[in-house]
Amino acid sequence: MLIKKIHHVAYRCRDAKETVEWYEKHLGMKLVLAIAEDEVPSTKAPDPYMHIFLDAGQGNVLAFFELPTKPPMDRDRNTPDWVQHLAMEVESVDVLLATKARLEAAGIEVVGPTDHTIFKSIYFFDPSGHRLELAANTGTPEMLEKLDAVKRDMIEEWSRTKRAPQHARWMHDGSMSREGGAQ
Repeated sequence: MLIKKIHHVAYRCRDAKETVEWYEKHLGMKLVLAIAEDEVPSTKAPDPYMHIFLDAGQGNVLAFFELPTKPPMDRDRNTPDWVQHLAMEVESVDVLLATKARLEAAGIEVVGPTDHTIFKSIYFFDPSGHRLELAANTGTPEMLEKLDAVKRDMIEEWSRTKRAPQHARWMHDGSMSREGGAQ
């Protein structure tokens, strides 16, 4: 494999200070690095920016750029707002539910928990409008094996039909329990 790991993932933010404070307060992420330049190193464009890096755990880094000379941020209007999101794993469903309660107590609208059978998730937006997902794994090894066995067939069928393949319908019809087996 050529890739060792993801070094960082970068998004644009409205305000670097607001972003750092929000992620520290609500997700416990620490600021690990800030870089500011008046010229983009890769393109040499005269474009001042603030680039912040936050610790997302286990060597993962979430970064943001504040670009004060550019038009205000916007999103792709042809893509529903639920599509583009950053999903981060939490330790357990209990942590997920406690985080939901904390976010809601802070006035942040939260969707979920949503049961995806192999994990449960909550969804919310950061101050810049990025959709975030927190997920707690709940799948059994048997469930993951079943999904692994059909992944290529599902992609091939989707490619031909552009209709949802039914290979993993069990995830939504209750035919497999979490306790580890077919019902």
